[in-house]
Amino acid sequence: MSAVTTTELKAPRGVKDDARIPLRGHLRHTGALVRRNLLWIRQDPESMFDALLMPVVFTLLFVYVFGGSIGQALGGGQDGYVQYVIPGMLAMMSMTLSQSVGTGFSQDFNTGVMDRFRSLPIGRGSVLFAKISVELLRMLFATAVLMVVAVLVGFDIAHWAGLFAAVGLSTVFASSIMWVFLTLGVILKNAQSVQAMGFLVLFPLQFGSSIFAPTSSMPGWLQAFTDYNPLSTLADAARGLMVGGPVAQDLWVTLAWSAGITAVMAPVAIHKFRTKS
Repeated sequence: MSAVTTTELKAPRGVKDDARIPLRGHLRHTGALVRRNLLWIRQDPESMFDALLMPVVFTLLFVYVFGGSIGQALGGGQDGYVQYVIPGMLAMMSMTLSQSVGTGFSQDFNTGVMDRFRSLPIGRGSVLFAKISVELLRMLFATAVLMVVAVLVGFDIAHWAGLFAAVGLSTVFASSIMWVFLTLGVILKNAQSVQAMGFLVLFPLQFGSSIFAPTSSMPGWLQAFTDYNPLSTLADAARGLMVGGPVAQDLWVTLAWSAGITAVMAPVAIHKFRTKS
């Protein structure tokens, strides 16, 4: 709670639960908690290492280790693979960095921070929305790093408007996935469990998709999985927006996935947080 006083989070007198806190109160509480989380990052800059290093390491790894062989299969060599994989990396980061919201949430429970929050007359949803807001800021920072590295390895930004649209789409999808990891952060006992469960979810979704390679060479049963994998539609939509190509179907499917996941998991996460003993 450093630098954020109880006064900043205090609700109007007589407020007993979320239902009686006005929208303005929720926004004030969320803003104060966002500030608290940003101050915590400033005091612990190592927490930004994943957002800084992940785009660099993964881009260099896939471009210079796999880019030649996969690029030849695509018919464009390494340069062609750069144009293919960078939009996919944008989709990958929206999923991978979302996991940290769950591990951070679990750590806050184990250190007693959440007990302090729940003892205050603040909206329970404000705690969750603040967490998501800060993680989205971290993801946008990682996206900026990714694009700098991408340009350095030869990525050609053909459509600037498409680039911003792709970033916006990945942000929308990431915010929906964060509700899943927030739920895991509440129901699982520690951050290690959240991380392990996240790995089991992330690994097949990322590699069973069109993020790193086209799906046409995959066996039929795996292609059927990739057709329903939201990371494939997100990567393909980002690819169409940034490089050129079909966009509409993948765009709407990704938005539908985002809306559906949020509609299901947001109420679950808020309920679990309110009722956690």
